[in-house]
Amino acid sequence: MTWFGAEIDGPMIVVRTIHFAATAVTAGALMFRGVVAEPALRSQRDASAIVDSRIRKVAWISLAIAMVSGLTWVLWLTMSLSGESLGEAVMSGALRDVLNLTQFGWISQIRLALAIVLAICLVFQRSALCRGLALAAAVGLVASIAWTGHAGSTPHKLGYLHLASDALHLIAAAAWIGGLVPLALLLTAGRRYHLLAWAALELELVRRFSLLGIVSVATLIASGLINAWILVGSFAGLVVTLYGWILMLKLIVFAIMVALATVNRFRLTPQLALSRGSEAQCDALRSLTRNTVTEIALGLLVFAIVGLLGTLHPASHFM
Repeated sequence: MTWFGAEIDGPMIVVRTIHFAATAVTAGALMFRGVVAEPALRSQRDASAIVDSRIRKVAWISLAIAMVSGLTWVLWLTMSLSGESLGEAVMSGALRDVLNLTQFGWISQIRLALAIVLAICLVFQRSALCRGLALAAAVGLVASIAWTGHAGSTPHKLGYLHLASDALHLIAAAAWIGGLVPLALLLTAGRRYHLLAWAALELELVRRFSLLGIVSVATLIASGLINAWILVGSFAGLVVTLYGWILMLKLIVFAIMVALATVNRFRLTPQLALSRGSEAQCDALRSLTRNTVTEIALGLLVFAIVGLLGTLHPASHFM
């Protein structure tokens, strides 16, 4: 498909979007468990089983989607490069060559190993060691995406800076956007489970996640500026190239998400501290849940934009 003179590979964009989103949710759910849920549950043992069950379910489903979409990504790229059908690409050795002779192939094999380690650790998640390894594998799985995109092809010392910045960008995005999924599920769970301490737990989860969100947004801004400096290069590159226009769309969506997060943090979260069952407290919980779901939808749009940007030549190539 041709769009403004650029060849757009629609299926590739869809596969990348699904994979980025699923990987981010996997890592985000486990970061949410380690940084937000577990500290909050130290004084709320009655809710531990409910919270942990929901987080593990999110992690399992998103990991399965990430593995299937990752395999699809490898196969589709092989077919695109070889110009062959799936069966021909496998039989001719094109798939073997992509896996063994390209950086993308090597990184894909490493990421598959990380996914397998993560799956094993989720099975034996009662062990503190396995929970720690699961978190490390999930973070590695999302950070390693940096080596599959533009950062992985940036040369010399600038490439090291680009890779580090892009990896941090991906981890921060997973912590925020991916962490929103278990948060939304736990906020809605309050309507099903009538535990006396559930309201206090919701408040503690929201407060801790807000702090994680602030750190994530700050990291996203700092790493995003570095990435833009490398990939766009100038203000002209931002306003006269297709890559720049799409990047500006991503920035607009990001700004809306930050605005919603600000409302959640400074307006709705304090209202959750009101007495349990009060009208103001219930309204705040509903609004907070609605805003969280909206942020998730906008986050998926961001992943779609990133999936598209990764298939385009950076603006700096034209300036």
